Amino acid sequence: MCGFVGIFDLSAKNRPDTGLVSRMGATIAHRGPDATGAYSDDAIALSFQRLAIIDLKNGSQPMSEGGCRGPASAEGGEDRYVIVFNGEIYNFQELRTGLQSQGHHFNTKSDTEVILRLFIEKGARCVEDLRGMFAFAIWDKRERRLFLARDRLGKKPLYWTLINGCFCFASEIKALAVHPDFRPDIDARALDLYLTYQSIPSPQTIYRNVQRLPPACHMRISADQRTPAPTRYWRLSYTQKFQGTPKDAHAQALHLIEEATRLRMISEVPLGAFLSGGIDSSAVVAMMARHSSAPVKTFAIGFDEQDFSELPHARQVASAFGCAHHELIVKPQMADILPKVLWHYDQPFADPSALPSYYVARETRKSVTVALNGDGGDEAFGGYLRYWGDYWAGLARRFIPGSLAMKAAAALESLPGTSTKSGRRIVRLLRAASRDMLATNYNLFSYFNAGQRAGLYTDHWKQALGPLEDMGYMRGLFESAAAHEDLDRIFSTDYHGYLPECLLVKMDVATMANSLEARSPLLDHKVVEFAASLPASWKVTPFGTKKFLREAFQ
Repeated sequence: MCGFVGIFDLSAKNRPDTGLVSRMGATIAHRGPDATGAYSDDAIALSFQRLAIIDLKNGSQPMSEGGCRGPASAEGGEDRYVIVFNGEIYNFQELRTGLQSQGHHFNTKSDTEVILRLFIEKGARCVEDLRGMFAFAIWDKRERRLFLARDRLGKKPLYWTLINGCFCFASEIKALAVHPDFRPDIDARALDLYLTYQSIPSPQTIYRNVQRLPPACHMRISADQRTPAPTRYWRLSYTQKFQGTPKDAHAQALHLIEEATRLRMISEVPLGAFLSGGIDSSAVVAMMARHSSAPVKTFAIGFDEQDFSELPHARQVASAFGCAHHELIVKPQMADILPKVLWHYDQPFADPSALPSYYVARETRKSVTVALNGDGGDEAFGGYLRYWGDYWAGLARRFIPGSLAMKAAAALESLPGTSTKSGRRIVRLLRAASRDMLATNYNLFSYFNAGQRAGLYTDHWKQALGPLEDMGYMRGLFESAAAHEDLDRIFSTDYHGYLPECLLVKMDVATMANSLEARSPLLDHKVVEFAASLPASWKVTPFGTKKFLREAFQ
């Protein structure tokens, strides 16, 4: 887990300023405090910050081919390619064996060199073989061309901008902002999206001239291709459904999650796990316990207010698996850390769990360098409570016309006694039944609707914005989903929106701010694709959420 920065002079007239690139890299030293590396030639300069996890001795970056070339790069005997890479490839040993059988020779035991050799062999298609989290850049010295790629789910970030005829890219926006000609012009549309969805979706950022490479995309940049055009190489599909019985599917889920967890335990530095006590993190810890010769180190966060604290659940799971358990109580004065957290985020972000996530990462880093977590379980197996609401609202829509449901909700609200918890639930259900599933989720998910946001904006700002966002972004995700059922479309919308643009941003910032690597077995793309093949009715039922995963791990 690391961070990198680069400047590519598209005109080939000016050698990039290596001192500037070094200063840009220094701003993200928290991503990789173990070592600093650099590379430059007459067209590009790269800076790298390393958090050493695998091949501690020889895995330094930027990394070039060196003297060991595979068949595709032997012509002319030149040292043609250079890579900078942030992330982890969990199937790198398997890929390495396959490449060796094709004539490639390796200088290191690192996953970085595996990516480089795979790119030499397959070009852009190399990303299709990678199982893990990644953002990387590969410089082709012969063709004077840059290749950038990001992992399927968007766990690792990659930002870019064009400044004075140079293509500048980095793991964080703050590195780009060091450039003396960086222009921090606010993107009005991005701010409107932020006020709607609590974070800013790719490819936009809060700055008009800065973009984020979307998840599951790669792109090439050269003097002939100065307007980068990302190419999507993967999209999650819900159209092909599992053909066996639930019992067969339970066995396959256990196998895939255990395998994904085992692969993520490969490390040459201390390793542990975040443990909330929920089914997702508990499943990961259970699988870790199967493959650990020592007690698994677990870390949990809680609050003095017992109604909000998950520590008793985490303590019970840790005891069941004989974990070396650590707990942190978050105090109300955690807001004192807010300025530092804001500095790490670089742009507006409103998920309040950013603060406790930062704290648990900071405490975990005192004991380990790598931590596994249960991220992705809710999206994969239908865990959010709003999915349960979607289920019931879908049933209600079959029997109650929308106009009648709205009138019934209004009538109930006027009656005494509907302020109770059950009464409020019935009213919410009726209101949800009066809308389609997309509108229901938008209403639950958005912070300020178009009318409310219009009341916040000056006339000048409204003119800059034009028509206000009103479900457009979310509708695009919903309608482009490869799915036949509305509930699957909602799962897909979260996978391609809420998860990468909010939750995974939060996890990357919280952990990288503390030089901690986070690994997510439930976000392994094979687990994700398998979960997408399961019928939605196996996940969300009249009685609750995440039914399938609970039964599989019972």
